[in-house]
Amino acid sequence: MFTGIIENTGRITDIKAEGENIHFSLSSSFTNELKIDQSVAHNGICLTVVRIKDEVYTVTAIRETLERTNLRNLNIGDEVNLERCMPVNSRFDGHIVQGHVDTTAICTEINAISGSWEFRFRYEGDYITVEKGSITVNGTSLTVVDSLEKEFSVHVIPYTYENTIFKSIQKGDLVNLEFDIVGKYVEKLLNKRFGK
Repeated sequence: MFTGIIENTGRITDIKAEGENIHFSLSSSFTNELKIDQSVAHNGICLTVVRIKDEVYTVTAIRETLERTNLRNLNIGDEVNLERCMPVNSRFDGHIVQGHVDTTAICTEINAISGSWEFRFRYEGDYITVEKGSITVNGTSLTVVDSLEKEFSVHVIPYTYENTIFKSIQKGDLVNLEFDIVGKYVEKLLNKRFGK
């Protein structure tokens, strides 16, 4: 489990295909604190550490993960948001994030506002957002500002902008979305009850 509070960013140093899997190697400031089998969220995708060497660690993505997320678009040198799993003895910032990406979205608009940036995203699929509800974009816990059908916006404060990969997102870029787990359960229960 994660919180959507980005701990740091990492940089991809190598990409290797093995069958339908792809191994991503990354450098990060906390590589020396990682352990084999540890879960780390990469742009919101929970991946398992399979190898560590010096300041570089490696994770593996299977085909289903590659098809559902923006991992397939990453290249050597790209920066990704990183978050280690939530410790049980700390404050719960952000919101409940599983690290299971639901779908991707296209960034359709970026506006600089006095003191923040507005990002607007459009997605496909039967997912819903709620104004002032939580959404995870590339692993970052954010609050929905405008909630429309298959579209929403968020505002990003300067600290988040500078300390995540939001500073490099451009119009047309693909991002990972994980919708609020509570909202997904409520929707499923209502659909079951009312036969939708």
